[in-house]
Amino acid sequence: MPGFFVAVALLWLSGNALRLTILAIPPVIPMMKADLNLSATEVGVLAGIPVILFSAAALPGSLLIARWGPVRTLVAGLLISGIASGLRGASNTALALDAATVLVGLGVAIMQPAMPPLVRLWLPHHVGFGTAVYTNGLLVGEILPVALTLPFVIPLTGGGWRWSLVTWGGVVVLIAVGVAVLAPRAKRPEAAAFRLRGWPNWRSSLIWRLGVVFGTVNSIYFATNSFLPVYLASAGRNGVISGALTALNTGQLPASLLLLAMADRLAGRAWPYALAGAGAILGVGGVVFAPGSGTIAAAGLLGFTCGATLILTLALPPLLCRPEEVGSTTAAMFTMSYGSAVVTPIVSGTVWDVTGVPAAAFIPIGVCAAVLLAFAPTMKFHRAKSEGR
Repeated sequence: MPGFFVAVALLWLSGNALRLTILAIPPVIPMMKADLNLSATEVGVLAGIPVILFSAAALPGSLLIARWGPVRTLVAGLLISGIASGLRGASNTALALDAATVLVGLGVAIMQPAMPPLVRLWLPHHVGFGTAVYTNGLLVGEILPVALTLPFVIPLTGGGWRWSLVTWGGVVVLIAVGVAVLAPRAKRPEAAAFRLRGWPNWRSSLIWRLGVVFGTVNSIYFATNSFLPVYLASAGRNGVISGALTALNTGQLPASLLLLAMADRLAGRAWPYALAGAGAILGVGGVVFAPGSGTIAAAGLLGFTCGATLILTLALPPLLCRPEEVGSTTAAMFTMSYGSAVVTPIVSGTVWDVTGVPAAAFIPIGVCAAVLLAFAPTMKFHRAKSEGR
């Protein structure tokens, strides 16, 4: 039983570390922009680097899992991300800042595919619960830097943006030490099973199904965050921008808390995905057309459905795959889904520009929600024993 609680604590802390160093940047962007004389384009590049790395570096993360196992891969990613965050604090040029941010994104990218194998390794009988635990940590890790950096961290570290980045990086390094020292020791055959396949089996239909489902939720989330403020401003609804953005992002947290209790029962069933797809369609429509507080409620619904789908989808690789395929399948899923998250906002912006109608930016987002709803009945929730072989 002590091992169970240690595993839960380490999963939650590691989930935090997936976002602490990424979300440490937004609160201090105005200071960085002034100090380093960054252009708006350079700020945009800085924001886009991690998402690109999440897609591009997931497969190398899978290869590391095959070679080192998920625990060592996680520790390596934590150390890279934490140390690189400190290096960002030492940056004196935009180029140096971007280079350090590439390392931060690389560290997080190789950590992400290690998490589902660790859930399967540490909590084999509670895969849904374990996934909900580290995803809850991820969501809390998105909130903590944004909430604490300006009022607490910067005053405590001398008033500058540099030491705030070092501080958050130091937290991640401490989590790495905790994982290295306290990680539950699996039996050798069980641990070795996760090292047998490093490259995804692209012939597996399971990989493509997971990629589509996870791609829809990431596309909805990132594209809505990108276009919600500018759309509301263009529609003269400036008064609800802050509330809608807050609801979109914090709406994921109640979903993760609910699934801490229910994920083991819901993971591997089709109807929650169909329900999430229907909720996402309502949320997108409400964001575009609902007045006043209705916009905020719709954004909260959209955040809730994204959070719930995120958790349930991340639970599927350890639930459906053999141990040696969990890491590679997860990495393939991340590569496809984050690639979609990069492309969808571009498509949304293009549709807006071509039509001249701001609301048209939400058409591709609505299509993603419809795909999630339509795709749910086609999912086959069974263990893939020899699929694609």
